[in-house]
Amino acid sequence: MSKDAVEALSLNAITKRFGELTANDAVSLSVNVGEVVALLGENGAGKSTLVKMIYGLVKPDSGTMHFNGEAFAPQDPRTARAGGVGMVFQHFSLFETLTVAANIALAVKGSVKDLTPRIKEASERFGLNVVPEMRVQSLSVGERQRVEILRCMLQEPRLIIMDEPTSVLPPQGVLDLFKTLKTLAAEGFGILFISHKLDEIRELCDVATILRHGKVTGTAVPRDETSKSLARMMIGRDLPHTKNKGIETGGTALLW
Repeated sequence: MSKDAVEALSLNAITKRFGELTANDAVSLSVNVGEVVALLGENGAGKSTLVKMIYGLVKPDSGTMHFNGEAFAPQDPRTARAGGVGMVFQHFSLFETLTVAANIALAVKGSVKDLTPRIKEASERFGLNVVPEMRVQSLSVGERQRVEILRCMLQEPRLIIMDEPTSVLPPQGVLDLFKTLKTLAAEGFGILFISHKLDEIRELCDVATILRHGKVTGTAVPRDETSKSLARMMIGRDLPHTKNKGIETGGTALLW
């Protein structure tokens, strides 16, 4: 952390076990104000369990969390949101037959009428082009994700957790999302970003914390790494080289 950085979230030796399985083993990491932090690891490395504890869905067995300089131990997602933590999940949770504004009103205080101008203002401010009156069923995948982000933003978080947000987006949607996230970071939001797409990590993130088998195995500045070196940190070895054995000839044709 630079001397001018302001720490938003700090985890110290967070441990979580499920029976004999240790999902997180003394994990420590931090997210600074205005910083996009990648959480890297293979499937099963412990990423989802860790962010669920930050968001109040799971309680740690040991360790401490601090948010904005104060002890932070959310009992559930509602208290996490009230404390300033928002999360945008990989799978959308929108009612397709309702309008954008009606969906947001289910999670944010205020009537649809009162929220509509706030949605329009936030949409313009953060580059999230959505129309409050449109029904969700008529929106593209990228537009639906914007609704999810807007719903999160209108709950006034200071830290935003993004869980595999690009997995359902086309290339242009990824570019639009990155513009939005860079705008949010520039305005002082901390962002914890989970993705397996290493080129995206190198493009977007300021720092990466790498998990392997539930433990932090290192940190890196993604822009200073290659996708190959990041993958090596994740799995603990070089990626295996695949060889093309060529086309076998002969035998009886079964399909032509």
